[in-house]
Amino acid sequence: MGNTTRQIDRIMAIWDEHLEVAKALPKLASAVSSAVDIMGSSLASGGQLLLAGNGGSAADAQHIAAELTGRFLRERQPLRAIALHANTSALTAIGNDYGYEHVFARELSAHARPGDVLLAISTSGNSCNILRAIEVARKTNVRVIGMTGESGGQMRTECDLCLCVPSKSTARIQEMHITIGHTICELLEERLAVA
Repeated sequence: MGNTTRQIDRIMAIWDEHLEVAKALPKLASAVSSAVDIMGSSLASGGQLLLAGNGGSAADAQHIAAELTGRFLRERQPLRAIALHANTSALTAIGNDYGYEHVFARELSAHARPGDVLLAISTSGNSCNILRAIEVARKTNVRVIGMTGESGGQMRTECDLCLCVPSKSTARIQEMHITIGHTICELLEERLAVA
C-alpha cells in the first residue's frame, strides 16, 4: 500500500510540474504567432517546411511533418513538410561518411531552396548537428525557427525566431514542444486549407 501511495504521489508531482510549465506557455503566444506567419507565408508561396531534431525531438519533427502532409483536423491538400532524419539510408551514410554533426546540414543542402523554413528542435539549443543545419540554412536563404528549452543555448541567437520553453527539464520541454507543434499545425491548416 505504501509503495502505491508513493507512486501516486510521484505521478501527481510529474503532472503538477507539467501543468506549471504549460501555464507559462502564454508568454510564447506572440512568438508562436510569428512562427505561424513565417511558415504560412513560405508554404503559401510554394516553399516547404524542413524539420530537424534528435531523439525525442526527431520524433516531434516527424510527428509535425506527418500532421502537415497528412491532415490535422480537416480535409485539405497536403502541406510541404519533410523531417530531415526520416531517410535512414541517407542519415546513416552521411553520418558514416561525413560525421554525425553533418547529417541535417547535408540533407538540408539537398532539399532546401530560398524561401523555405527550417524548424530546428533541440531541448538544449546546443546540438551540434542542428547548429550545422542552421549554418547551411543561413547560406541558403532559409528562415530558421528554433524550439528549445529555457536557456535557448546557442540557438537563441542563431535562429530568426527561437521559441524557448521556460523549463530545464527535457521531458517537460518536449511535452511543450509538441503542444506548440500542434498549435502551429492547427493554425497553418486553418490558414492554408483548400479541400
